[in-house]
Amino acid sequence: MAKKTPISNRPCSLGPREDVQKIFNKFDTNGDGKISCDELKHVLHALGSGTSPDEVKRIMSEIDKDGDGYIDLQEFADFHCGAGSDADSCVADAKAGNKELRDAFDLYDLDKNGLISASELHAVLKRLREKCSLSDCSRMIRSVDADGDGCVNFEEFKKMMTRS
Repeated sequence: MAKKTPISNRPCSLGPREDVQKIFNKFDTNGDGKISCDELKHVLHALGSGTSPDEVKRIMSEIDKDGDGYIDLQEFADFHCGAGSDADSCVADAKAGNKELRDAFDLYDLDKNGLISASELHAVLKRLREKCSLSDCSRMIRSVDADGDGCVNFEEFKKMMTRS
């Protein structure tokens, strides 16, 4: 069996290990070190996803590699940061990564106009119980708004999420 690369050394759209841990902790609402099906469903619904119970189970089974019914930090990191390294796996991961990024973008694009505004970002963060003001959200948007239109389009979002 191949030795796993530590998640801190893997390129990851979620950022460095500390960021992966912070995001994992948002899902792990009871703090037991693992994400249950109910915790996954809660976060997906808080993000505005109309994910069915069957789809939540499918997502769980895809990420829960050891089959214990929970997603641990390593499985979470492997899913988001990729564990494969052969060429076919990299191509498949890139396609899946683009779809995953598009799905994430769509969760923030509440009015479905192809742009994320500061007010949309603020609304989503509030649903996730993040303490962040509208002016903080405006600053975040400005920091990645390459074309200066006051919003984040998918290409800007993708660049932000894939920075290393």
